[in-house]
Amino acid sequence: MTPAHDHTHTQGTHNHLYAKADQHRIGWAFIIIAVFVIVEMAGALLSGSLALLADAVHMLSDAAALAFSWAAMHFGQRAATTQLSYGYKRLEILAAFVNGCTLFVIAAWIVLEAARRFASPVPVVGRTMLVVAVAGLAANLVAFVVLNGGNRQNLNLRGAWLHILGDLLGSGAAIVAASVILITGWTPIDPILSIFVTVVILKSAWGIVKSSVHILLEGTPENLNLAEIKMDLERNIAEVRDAHHLHAWSITGEQHLLTLHVRLTEGARARDVVLAVRQRIATRFKIEHVTVQVEEDQCDDGHAHPPVHGDEPHCN
Repeated sequence: MTPAHDHTHTQGTHNHLYAKADQHRIGWAFIIIAVFVIVEMAGALLSGSLALLADAVHMLSDAAALAFSWAAMHFGQRAATTQLSYGYKRLEILAAFVNGCTLFVIAAWIVLEAARRFASPVPVVGRTMLVVAVAGLAANLVAFVVLNGGNRQNLNLRGAWLHILGDLLGSGAAIVAASVILITGWTPIDPILSIFVTVVILKSAWGIVKSSVHILLEGTPENLNLAEIKMDLERNIAEVRDAHHLHAWSITGEQHLLTLHVRLTEGARARDVVLAVRQRIATRFKIEHVTVQVEEDQCDDGHAHPPVHGDEPHCN
């Protein structure tokens, strides 16, 4: 067996510029949210509103999450080392995972506090609550617009965006609750809408945690089908007799990697086929970092490999 290994190392200047822009977006969103947290905390204490307090606590966690996200993106741009051959990019995924988990903790706290409010209603100053909630909505809208123009494929940015979206819903719920209390005096609307916001937060949190865990476990990227890649190579590159042992995983939500073995038709030149395979995968499946091993005889690497639909026995 003659292995021929090759990699693409295209540094996306394009991706780097996107990353810097996303980092700046997160930085500005952090400043906006951090400044307003103080205002909303004071308003929540003065008005006695759980919906407002829940939103303030959520915004406080968002400020911390945005700071963590910014730091992860900053350190993630450091060059790779011999100990960390892929660099610090995974910090972004770790930040997304932590941010998602904090949303679960916040949601649990809001539900517990809402249950306590149902048992022992607390007076709410509707006018103060309404003024602060409207100001909070304005601050969250600005932060949302800042983040909305970023790269949604970046899991870290997506996590930050979802945090702000949760804040927007929280501010909207607080405005509705304040309006109902001012008009009718019915204070149970405050914990009821708090629970509604919690459900929305949990849905967002689950998506972020699920995606980040999938990447941390080096699962196949969700938009890739290994069987499709195998069939595509065998059909479109005449010199590829067989493609097998395909493995795909992600460093971040946008940076995917692929390794595979190929067996060639008689007389095919290994280097030409490797270049053709890399070009086909980059063009058709948008994966730029590909490692190709050419097998001339038998496959005896001694490793277990997941089956890919359509695989035939490869070891003689």
